[in-house]
Amino acid sequence: MASDNLLTRLRGLSFVRTILPALAVIAIIIAVILVATGQPDRTQDGAAVAPPRASAAFGSAPTVAGSGVVEPSSEVIDIGTSLAGLVTRVYVTPGQQVEQGAPLFAVDDRAIRSQINEADAAIARAESARAAARTTLATAAQQLALFRNIDDPRAISRAELIDRQGAVQAARSQIAQAEAEIRSARAMRTSAQTDLGRLLVRAPIAAEILSVNIRAGEYISNGGPQGGGNSTPYMEIGNTRPKHVRIDIDENEISRVKIGSDAIVSPRGNADIRAKATFVRAEPLVTPKVSLTNSASERVDVRVLQLIYRLPEGSDFFVGQQVDAFVRAKGDDKAAPDAGATR
Repeated sequence: MASDNLLTRLRGLSFVRTILPALAVIAIIIAVILVATGQPDRTQDGAAVAPPRASAAFGSAPTVAGSGVVEPSSEVIDIGTSLAGLVTRVYVTPGQQVEQGAPLFAVDDRAIRSQINEADAAIARAESARAAARTTLATAAQQLALFRNIDDPRAISRAELIDRQGAVQAARSQIAQAEAEIRSARAMRTSAQTDLGRLLVRAPIAAEILSVNIRAGEYISNGGPQGGGNSTPYMEIGNTRPKHVRIDIDENEISRVKIGSDAIVSPRGNADIRAKATFVRAEPLVTPKVSLTNSASERVDVRVLQLIYRLPEGSDFFVGQQVDAFVRAKGDDKAAPDAGATR
């Protein structure tokens, strides 16, 4: 009887007015529970170890921050060639130390050697012609002297005497022409010999080979790569003993910099490596900023003062590497003593 009453009541329930709202309420409760339990953990934990700062060596002294690039003390020297041709040999490899005048690479010299041989042959022909002209001059001079020593004017005609004088002058002209040809041929040989020496490209200074971008068998043009000023040079060298770092100081910070003071330099992204750099010079021209840190707050529409510093010997820096630098600021007259560079 009880089951029949329950069934009758269920049949009397309205789906729209009773069951559907109940299902909606249940769904809302389930959604609230899922949202409440599915939130990610947004609590923040402090750093286990605070990263060291490059300016820590200055203690509490005021500093000016800047970005920089490591470069050779001689700056980077782009090596080219004054004569075009095929590379026949490359004598150096990247990282190699060379002395001033050491050969770097050689260009095909067969055409120049042919010019030298032609000049030698021209010199030989001109010298032979000069020797023949001297012999002719000697003979003509003897005959002229013989004619002039004859006392009786009726023994020779006036025409014969003039002819002998003309022969002497002609022989002298031939000698002068031969000597001019010798000088011209020797000048051609000297020029070809100079070009031959230019085909062997040598190091202008004692330096380290930074990059080699040519191989034997490649064609190179005079003056540099055919792609223009932005193309990769054939070779790059520079004196890396010692290395320098070129630090850019934004123009709005220039007045704060203590020119001539030391600096602390760290590789980009590795502040626990610190090196104390010694001031070398300040570039007199303030230039547009080209060394960027890729920071979201960085301004690129500014000009910068470039400060050149010398890195200590044996420091772990490479040419072209970007660095973060901290330079002493004005008002640091009572600066705390340096804690020393850390590597």
